[in-house]
Amino acid sequence: MIREYFRTKKLFNFIALFLILFLGACSSTYYGAMEKVGIHKRDILVDRVESARDSQSEAQEQFKTALEQFESVVKLQETDLKKAYDKTNKEYERSEEAAQKVSARVKKVESVAEALFEEWQDELEQYQNSDLQRASRRQLSDTRQRYKTMLRSMLNAEKSMAPVLRIFKDNVLFLKHNLNAQAIGSLRSEFSELQKEITQLISKMNEAIESSNTFIAELQ
Repeated sequence: MIREYFRTKKLFNFIALFLILFLGACSSTYYGAMEKVGIHKRDILVDRVESARDSQSEAQEQFKTALEQFESVVKLQETDLKKAYDKTNKEYERSEEAAQKVSARVKKVESVAEALFEEWQDELEQYQNSDLQRASRRQLSDTRQRYKTMLRSMLNAEKSMAPVLRIFKDNVLFLKHNLNAQAIGSLRSEFSELQKEITQLISKMNEAIESSNTFIAELQ
């Protein structure tokens, strides 16, 4: 009986996942299906902004961890660099995954925002009351402006990840190709640059997170 329950549950989860992926392939179909169950574009936008914000927070922590690992390597006095390389490379890969996650979620925010504003603009023509129409038009304009401010912060934070990953990858490769004390000496000179880039990245992510929280509060 228990086994049958879990088998049924697995089948249900698979079907649900398939529907999400299938409907997600066509945004208009997906949004239409969600609206039928009471979840509107505004709700989806809030949810996706929250997801993007959370992925930025996670990326922040990952880049901090990666910097700590890099710092531990440049402080090494021993020659056991193979293990150090493995750990550092793993942190680089995790940082890259975190960056990709942020980018994917920002794109999802852009997608639903465009759909929401397009629908809102079209629906303005349905008003019979001109005063309500003007009020709604103003609200649309204000919301669009707040969204642009938030998106600008998100994109600035996203853009700041590229130089960090580039510096990190170069140094991971250098460590891989030069597993000796000389490699550590070379990496020490790069540490301050990486630290500066990550500090700037974290600052921009904080701005994006704060902007996201403001936008969510105003939209709700």
